[in-house]
Amino acid sequence: MIGTKTLDITLIRNLNLFEKITRIRTDSCFTFSNTMFFAVPKEMIFRAIGKNGENAKMLSEILGKKVKIIGLAEGEQDISRFIKDIIAPVQPKNIEVGEKEIIITAGRLNHAALVGRDKQKLHELEKVVGEHFGKSLRVV
Repeated sequence: MIGTKTLDITLIRNLNLFEKITRIRTDSCFTFSNTMFFAVPKEMIFRAIGKNGENAKMLSEILGKKVKIIGLAEGEQDISRFIKDIIAPVQPKNIEVGEKEIIITAGRLNHAALVGRDKQKLHELEKVVGEHFGKSLRVV
C-alpha cells in the first residue's frame, strides 16, 4: 500500500475476523456502497472466499453487510482492474491511470451511479484510491 491509512478499532476488528475465518492475513479492508471489501493477493482469492463461498457468507452474516473479496492491485497496470472490481456492476468507458491522478470516464448513467447521492460514493472511492495508491480521483 502506498497511501496512508488510519487504523481504528473497527478496522482492526474486521481484519482480525477476516484472518480468523479465512486464515489469510490482509491489511486492506474498506467500505464502498455499503459493501465491505477485503483485498487479498490474487492467488489467495478462492481460498479466502472458501468452498461454495462459505467464508464470505460467514463474514457477511457476522458483519451484517454484503462482503466482497477482491484481488490486490499488483503494480500500476493493475489499478484499473482493482477499481473495476470495486465499482462493479458499473462499467466505466475508460480508466486512465496518471502519475498523480486516476480519471474514470463514465457515461451519464454510470456517472450518476459512481457519484451517488450527495457524492457519498465518490467520496468513499476517493478515500480508497488515496489510501491504496496515493493518487487523487476524478470521475468524468
